[in-house]
Amino acid sequence: MRAGRARAFILLSAVAALAGCVSLAPRYERPASELPQAWSDAPAEGAAAPGERWWTLFDDAMLNALVDEALAHNQDLKIAAARVEEARGLYRTAQGLRWPALGASLHRDRTRFSQLSATPMPGTEDALDTRRATLDASYELDFFSRLRDASKAARAELLATRAGEATVRISLTAQVVQSYYALTALDAQVAATRRSLDLRVQDLDLQKVRYGAGLIGDFDLRRREAEVAAARAQLPVLERARAAEELALAVLLGRSPREIVDGKVELGAERGEPPAPMVPDALPSELLLRRPDLVQAEQRLIAANALVGAARAAFFPRIALSGYYGSESAALSDLFTGPAGTWQFAAGLTQPIFQGGRLFGELGAAHGVRAQALAGYQKSIQEAFRDVRLALITQARSREIFDAEGERLRALEETLRLARIRYDNGLSSQLELLDAERNLLAAELNRIDALRAQRAAVADLVKALGGGWGGGQAPAARAATQ
Repeated sequence: MRAGRARAFILLSAVAALAGCVSLAPRYERPASELPQAWSDAPAEGAAAPGERWWTLFDDAMLNALVDEALAHNQDLKIAAARVEEARGLYRTAQGLRWPALGASLHRDRTRFSQLSATPMPGTEDALDTRRATLDASYELDFFSRLRDASKAARAELLATRAGEATVRISLTAQVVQSYYALTALDAQVAATRRSLDLRVQDLDLQKVRYGAGLIGDFDLRRREAEVAAARAQLPVLERARAAEELALAVLLGRSPREIVDGKVELGAERGEPPAPMVPDALPSELLLRRPDLVQAEQRLIAANALVGAARAAFFPRIALSGYYGSESAALSDLFTGPAGTWQFAAGLTQPIFQGGRLFGELGAAHGVRAQALAGYQKSIQEAFRDVRLALITQARSREIFDAEGERLRALEETLRLARIRYDNGLSSQLELLDAERNLLAAELNRIDALRAQRAAVADLVKALGGGWGGGQAPAARAATQ
């Protein structure tokens, strides 16, 4: 008997070893893409590639602290992390289906037999007790890799979800940097507008004295009052925009509702100069490995490819093995004695014959999902290179705009000085002076916004290139593929 069990166990092990050796999934190869040889519009000189904590290139301790706060408390990042946990659980579930299932059961029942049935049992007791303790096992032979392909798909989905988390992390850090400098710019614009308003109020007071002395007419005085009112009207607009930006930044930081309503975002000292232009140090082909959203799109394609194999395997037989080994007796004291031993081994084969087109429908759906994933991957590549090209162009143009606005500001400062001299000496009208004041304020506001745009362009470029790196694959994308 024991020799027969040993042979059965060896045969079962050999069959199990052969299971899963035939995969019906299409062979996966990364889709070919026509990539550029080099980056267009990249600056010849500038800052080197940043590290993983790329935002430290701005050399702002307060910004560093806010980014760390966002990474610790942002709710979108927590949602992305929870999705990774969900995908990990689904992967473990799919993996578990490929292994034998073992379980133990303890059963006790009491049955009363009818003496008036068609087949009475004379001479036996009316009631019978049965006690059973067994170790149960079941296993599906995965000859056509249905379970293995489903496991591959679950693993690819897990990697895709990890890459999605990395994408959220990169986007979050870029948003915090851009929101921080937008808030800084609005503060500077509010301060500039208030300075201009104070000067106009002082000038209005002077003009009222001159009006009282009869040196200017009612027309000139009312024009000055209108200019003061126009400058005062600009302040609420800027302050409203600043409040909205501060609230948006507070949400990015993951702060509590009380802190959002009552708190304040602390800012560092304004330096007034943009960072050096970023120079990509990688070949365009490396973008496919650096950007986690491209890693995510490819893993979704791999998952869809594996699910085609699982759908094909559903057309073929499924072989399931099951059995138990244990003891059964009427008396509890005899349950674990030798004569009470019981066992069973069973094998079952299931072959679909007619399913009303369900299996063909599932296979067609799997092919459709794969086609969508392929198109989505190729579209993601197109959008990634568009993002990099646009970020490089924006970085270069925003730096040019900042430099031009700086020259314009210096020129208008001199223009205003000369306009005041000319007005005080009666060589020009008040309108010329007012135009010079308006132009100077506009130039100052534009230069502040150009500085914000330059910093935002650097953040956009780092984001487009897949976050911070130090050569090779970006840490976020590398973690997504492990």
